[in-house]
Amino acid sequence: MMTELPLDQVRTLLAVVDEGTFDAAAAALHVTPSAVSQRVKALEQRTGRVLLVRTKPVRPTESGEVVVRFARQLARLERDALAELGMPGEGEVTRVSVAVNADSLATWFLGALTRVPQRERLCFELRREDETRTAEMLREGLVMAAVTSSPDAVAGCSVRLLGRMRYVAAASPGFAERCLGGGSLRDGLAAAPVVTFDRSDDIQDGFLRKLRRGGAGSVRHAVPTSEGFVDAVVLGLGWGMVPEVQAGKLLRTGRLISLAPDQPVDVPLYWQQWKLDSPALAAVASAVVDAASETLR
Repeated sequence: MMTELPLDQVRTLLAVVDEGTFDAAAAALHVTPSAVSQRVKALEQRTGRVLLVRTKPVRPTESGEVVVRFARQLARLERDALAELGMPGEGEVTRVSVAVNADSLATWFLGALTRVPQRERLCFELRREDETRTAEMLREGLVMAAVTSSPDAVAGCSVRLLGRMRYVAAASPGFAERCLGGGSLRDGLAAAPVVTFDRSDDIQDGFLRKLRRGGAGSVRHAVPTSEGFVDAVVLGLGWGMVPEVQAGKLLRTGRLISLAPDQPVDVPLYWQQWKLDSPALAAVASAVVDAASETLR
């Protein structure tokens, strides 16, 4: 006998995850907290799996992520079908959630969204995350699409190469004279202060590992915005790997100097999205691919 997933139970689980608590989900669904709890328990009994970790806020288990992803895709298909039938909800717009890395967000990605045809009534929910972790947000059902460094398609998703974002090792002239003069570049960089995005940012260490054993020095300034990162390097707080598209004018005007012009680092970026026949998602994907082809290598 085929096991079905009752749609009211699936939608209730999604509401609990999105709202964070059973009480908040009940308010959003205009039902009692008891009804929400009963639906979730019934869905867990039907699937034979625990779907939620009852923390505050609640978190989906690995099995819960599968159901949450299904619920979001179902909601997307329902909205598309209603739109094609000329029956959209009153005043409703289509929400498209995308995970994108900070450097893309600061350089080319927002421009890509302006290319989506205006006939599409869309609102964008962008989630900033490192390109090595954006695919995980797809896997968890938190977003519909992602700019990611992973070429391995998440289950139920398609993947295509967008291009490569080039980074150059750069520093301000004053910093280079003060901290890097008089010795080899690799030894100087290993001892000099470095600017990183956050604790998971490995690109500076990876660049140095190509020059010598070991990574960057222990004096690390964490600046968790793309624009702030570049400003920190320009102001001489440390050296760093700056996106070529942001470094260009700064290098030409002498505010930055390239420390290793012949050794750039290219990071491949991919577009992953749900395998849905969704006009809204297709329009966004087309705009993103076109913009990336003009900016990335």
